[in-house]
Amino acid sequence: MARSTLAQPGSVSAALARDRLGVPSVVYFVLAGVAPLTVTAGVVTTAFAATGLTSVPAAFIVVAVVLGLFSVGYVAMSRHISNAGAFYAFITRGLGREAGVAAALIALLAYNLLQIGLYGMLGPTVEAYVQQKTGTDVKWWIWALIAWVLVTALGLIRVDLSGRVLGALLTLEVLVIVALTIDGGLHPAGGKVTFSTLNPGDLTKGGIGAALAIAVLGYVGFEQSPVYAEEARDSRRTIPTATYFALAVIGVVYAAASWVMSIHYGVGNVAKTAASEGPGMLFAMGSDFLNNAGQVLFMTSLFAAALAFHNACWRYAFSLGREQVLPGSFGRTGVNGVPRTASAVQSAIGLAAILAFAAGGWNPQTDLFFWGGTTGGFGILILLALTSVAVVRYFAAHPGEENLWRRVIAPGISVLVLLVMVYLCANNYSLLLGYTSPSTPGKVLPSLFAVAGVIGVCWALYLRSRRPEVYEVIGLGPDAATAHSVTADAKASAASLAGEGA
Repeated sequence: MARSTLAQPGSVSAALARDRLGVPSVVYFVLAGVAPLTVTAGVVTTAFAATGLTSVPAAFIVVAVVLGLFSVGYVAMSRHISNAGAFYAFITRGLGREAGVAAALIALLAYNLLQIGLYGMLGPTVEAYVQQKTGTDVKWWIWALIAWVLVTALGLIRVDLSGRVLGALLTLEVLVIVALTIDGGLHPAGGKVTFSTLNPGDLTKGGIGAALAIAVLGYVGFEQSPVYAEEARDSRRTIPTATYFALAVIGVVYAAASWVMSIHYGVGNVAKTAASEGPGMLFAMGSDFLNNAGQVLFMTSLFAAALAFHNACWRYAFSLGREQVLPGSFGRTGVNGVPRTASAVQSAIGLAAILAFAAGGWNPQTDLFFWGGTTGGFGILILLALTSVAVVRYFAAHPGEENLWRRVIAPGISVLVLLVMVYLCANNYSLLLGYTSPSTPGKVLPSLFAVAGVIGVCWALYLRSRRPEVYEVIGLGPDAATAHSVTADAKASAASLAGEGA
């Protein structure tokens, strides 16, 4: 039987609002975080242009298979551990509390970079579109602030309403991608259709590190379904179904769209076209109607992703506040089950970033969106690898809970492959940022996660030494508030007995 869905306002909540989300809502949140149109128009074209490889479609297929293996152990863990901070909880239970707090800070940093980075693309995109259509010149940061207001408002109201908003946007978005793909496929260059770009063997011809790394970044967001486990109806069924369905959808969409680009523009010309036209090469495959619809939905895709990552950020902050690893105010929910302080703080970070870039005159698309998004994506890749290790360790201690495939074979393979991908991504980081040789940003930005991890470990050690009652409930999720309450009652009883004795 489900526990009470709401906590008293002003108190630390044991759980988020329960039984609000079914499979469709969770899928919409996941796909919004993935932002399929943003990836198809932006990441796919970047992969062609940056690597010069024609086997980008094969890279997306390879990554989908790897993430499918990762998901086997990941969703198995979600059946036993329900927590709004999924990476944090899983890594804590598998690798220990110190590793768990380190992972939580890495996740907070990564999702915040992804979320605020989207304003750096959304603002300039709307600015250019409005100027093109109306001749009106409204600065990018004004449009970014309008988007920020909407995200802030939707982040503070019922999560199922946000799910309906995302559902409408995502349905149209995917339909337009499919239509553009079909239209492009019907008009291959020279009338010739080839499947050579779907051959994974071609990835070994050079640039495999950059191709796989960029492809991985295109899937960032698919991992969010267990984050909604506390709010899902029948989470043991909803979370696995949503995870596999979302991964299958985006895998097919990316592979099909990138393959069609290669045959529409010609295998020998696709990389050159991507370098010159960028996202426009996707929209140019369709009719004028689809071209215009794609441009509009490209903007709504960015908005939907900003809203989804906003929700992911406050969920991690909530999970830490509930356990008092962060201040307890982050774990307090309002009457609608939303942790308002956690949501408001994330919004404040986004506002500060927009205002800072507007005042500094910095390039929002390069320095905020591209660098921030790439760095946030790398942080998620690190967490995927750590979580795979945690899954293996957790089920080694609980061997009877899942079969051999779910607890050893699939997660074991994903450990090896994901660690290789982390290395390839780190080794090609400057290339991912657009440099042709090793650079200072290429060294500094990925190092931010090492700093966050060290801070997390040190903070966990401090809690173990000075606040053991907090340290003991790290990673317990909904049971943390109960544990804190029991500890407080025990202390009060002890004090009462001491007073009576005196």
